[in-house]
Amino acid sequence: MPGISPRSLGRNGPQVHPIGIGAMSFSNFYGPAIEEQSHAVLSAAIDHGVNHLDTANIYGMGQSEEAIGSFLKKQGARAQDFFTIASKGGIDRTSDERPFNNTRDYLKAELDQSLRRLGVEAIDLYYIHRRDPDVPLAETVGTLTEMMTAGKIKSFGFSEIAPTTINEIARLAPVAAVQSEYSLSTRGPELGVVQATKKLGAAMVAFSPVGRGLLTDKPHTADVIKDMPFLAVNPRFIDPCLSANIKATKAFRELAADLGMAASTLAVAWLLHQDDHILPIPGTRSVTHFKELIAAAEVKLTADDMAAINAILPPGWAHGDRYSAGQWNGVERYC
Repeated sequence: MPGISPRSLGRNGPQVHPIGIGAMSFSNFYGPAIEEQSHAVLSAAIDHGVNHLDTANIYGMGQSEEAIGSFLKKQGARAQDFFTIASKGGIDRTSDERPFNNTRDYLKAELDQSLRRLGVEAIDLYYIHRRDPDVPLAETVGTLTEMMTAGKIKSFGFSEIAPTTINEIARLAPVAAVQSEYSLSTRGPELGVVQATKKLGAAMVAFSPVGRGLLTDKPHTADVIKDMPFLAVNPRFIDPCLSANIKATKAFRELAADLGMAASTLAVAWLLHQDDHILPIPGTRSVTHFKELIAAAEVKLTADDMAAINAILPPGWAHGDRYSAGQWNGVERYC
């Protein structure tokens, strides 16, 4: 179980630090992003052996990939060889009629742009960000396989898909990873995704492992959230749900303090203890917060600790849905 030992990014995949970096924070998603701050986090990642980077073409419409690419260019071959990079494609912001596009031509064109922004010859893990219902799954997997044959990607995965889809993909070609929101506040993956990925030897990459800030020592207040377009319309961050969620997590913050760690450290440590194929990818622009997050890799929780955490925040404790109606668009629901 958790320790500093690396974890595999899929069956026979590269060995990576058990905690990665979710680079959505390198874009303006949660407020203005400054490239120097992103570079500082990446420098700290090298210093602490954190080598798994997760980004997407849609994060800031290329902003996140460009921040990573400029850092790699500045640092040279050492940094390029150090990091295992994952990116995504399949969300199309250029068309109101077709918000998700998994066609062969579109994905290949988007991949080429991602490679250019990142400044690399191949992406280690390339996800379909959202499945396009108008493109047969076999066709999408075929496109990904072509990308691998061409040497432009080394493996592939899917984001926010159902367990049945995971199994269908696996019958077509080996899937390296499935990405889903998973944390103490979002337990849905335990209803099939965790089990399906484990059985297939795929990594289960958990984004938003600190509940978009709820599972930290300083949850976002309503005043801060009003300037964050995504959270401002997210049910969990609109009162009365926001106030209820902050109140519900108070005891969790107190438990973390009693255990001698930050709440975010404890939240990520809990996730690491769920199974050794689970890889959390928290995001941050703060080196101080980054160090709190990765400290979870060195935490050993006892059975009593885990029981205490689950007693404070049992499945279903969170008030409000994890997405608004619009934010659910493209996400496969399975229960």
